[in-house]
This record gives sequence, C-alpha cells and structure tokens, in this order.
Amino acid sequence: MDKSSMGVTGTVLRAGGSFVRIAALSLMLATVSACSEEKAADDAPMSEAEARYLSDEGLWRMQRHEDLTRPDGWSSLIGLHWLTLQSHYVGSGARSGIRIAIGPESLGMFQRNNGKVFFTPERGLALTLDGQPFKGRVELKDDSNGGTPTVLGFDEGKGKLTVIERGGNRALRVKHADAPTRTNFKNIDYWPADRDWRVEATFVPNPPGATLPIATIIGTTETTPNPGALEFEREGKRYRIEALDQGEETLSLILADRTSGHASYGAGRYLDVPRPDAKGKVVIDFNRAYNPPCAFTQFATCPLPPNQNRLDLAITAGEKRYGMKH
Repeated sequence: MDKSSMGVTGTVLRAGGSFVRIAALSLMLATVSACSEEKAADDAPMSEAEARYLSDEGLWRMQRHEDLTRPDGWSSLIGLHWLTLQSHYVGSGARSGIRIAIGPESLGMFQRNNGKVFFTPERGLALTLDGQPFKGRVELKDDSNGGTPTVLGFDEGKGKLTVIERGGNRALRVKHADAPTRTNFKNIDYWPADRDWRVEATFVPNPPGATLPIATIIGTTETTPNPGALEFEREGKRYRIEALDQGEETLSLILADRTSGHASYGAGRYLDVPRPDAKGKVVIDFNRAYNPPCAFTQFATCPLPPNQNRLDLAITAGEKRYGMKH
C-alpha cells in the first residue's frame, strides 16, 4: 500500500544548510503556536504540558514536510507505467514505448518473463542497482509480498525507478529529484493543534486471521489484516474505526469524515496509532491525521477508506486538503 510514512529530512526542497532547517522549523513552530493563541487567550495560561505538546506537534509537522520533499519522497513521483507488453523500451525520447517525464532519451529495455521483470540498459549509460554500478541484463525485484524492490538509479542518482505489483500486474514507479511537484511543493495547511482531539479508544479485537478488503484509487482491491477496531466517544456519540495491520509497530487507520472533499482531502486521510496497551486502550491523536500520497501526486496507488471507516463526524484536526485556496 502507498502509505506515506512519517520522517524528517534536513531539507526543504533544495535547501541543505542548517540555517534553512532552523528557519523552517522556527516557522513551523510559530505557526503551531499561533494557531493555538486564540484558544490560549480565552483559557487559563498555557501549561507546561500544553507547551510541550505544541512543540512536539510542530516537530512532527516539520518531519512530515521534510519526508514528502525528500529527493525520493512522494512529491518526487513523475510516473506510473504499467508493463502491459512482454517488452518495453523506456526513456524520455519520442521513440520510447514508455516515455518517462525526466531522464535519458533511452534508458533501456524492460522484459517480463515467467512472473519476473528484467532490465537491459542502454549502452554507455551510467546507472546503479541498489546504489552500485552495474552492466548487462539484471532482474528487478518488485514489492510483492512485502518485499523490498530493487532500485534502478539514473541521472547521477536524481532519478530512481522501481517495479511495483498491484492486483497481479506490474508497473514502473519513477521518481526524480527535479519533479515539478517537488520543486514547487507548497506548505501543508493544518487545523489548529488541539489536545481535545486526542481521544482514548478501546481496542475491540476481531477473530484471529480477520481481514478487510481495501479498495485502491487505481481500482484494485487488497486483502489486509484487520486485527480489530477502535471505539471511542465524541460529544456523547460512539464511533468505531477498523484498524489495519501492515506489519509495522503501529496500527493503520484509513478514514473519511464530514470534512472529506471539503476542507480535507476527498479520498480520506490516514492515521498511525500505537498498538493497544495491556488494558486494551489506544490514544488516537487526530491532530496527526495526514493526507495519503495521492493528495500530492497522480502517480500513487493509495488505499481508500472502507465503508466501515466513513465517520459521521467532522474531524477538524490534522492536515487539510493540499493546495486549498484561502
């Protein structure tokens, strides 16, 4: 699944210096603090716990921005090309069967054979395979069954190509550091950080081995482990969100709410939450609800919220729709 994982790099686009990093962090923290000033003005003076929470929230938002704008982050996607034929010549030139947006005029030939994908590079190109120079025909591993795909590097490492598997079909996922969606990346808008949107939920386990069919934005369906659901109350009403287990330390929530398609992204948002504690409790921090990769690029294969996770609740917390006009 195309889950946009959290993480911070030290760059905001082309900036690499510590000064820019500190300036960006200061701006992010100032934004979070400003968002909460009105609330703080009406209430008691800000407590140490509140100040610490706002600081952590600012750092998380900074981390999120930098993850998206890494040279190989989601904003660097420039193409998703399905391998529909036995052989494909790939490159940016007009004579290529699959044309990539940025890169060599002729990259090489991709071939499918007995469920595997092989690549033969164009002569004279300096390419890498998982960071190492190579020559001749090689097999490219895909990401099926949770595997790590082989990374084909081009343009002195600025371009990266991997093979992905979706619904039994394979495609070339192409990234480039010079992608316009990266170099022109805008700031993400958020609702004001509000600790009232941190709610305690009860984990209700499903029978062992339970799964949930999850539709994707490209029309496929993925059967995903569904260990249980999280139930919580908000303003006297009870809500339930089915949780997914994608083999990570956290559980994944894919949800839509009353803001979806309006102030937040129409195809829903994601949340990563800790696994339940010994008492079966989980804290859901809706301030960290984030947009899926397909909110930033047309070349992602995002999973969509199941019907069970479409909430009759306006979650005015977390990320807003990317590129909203004010």
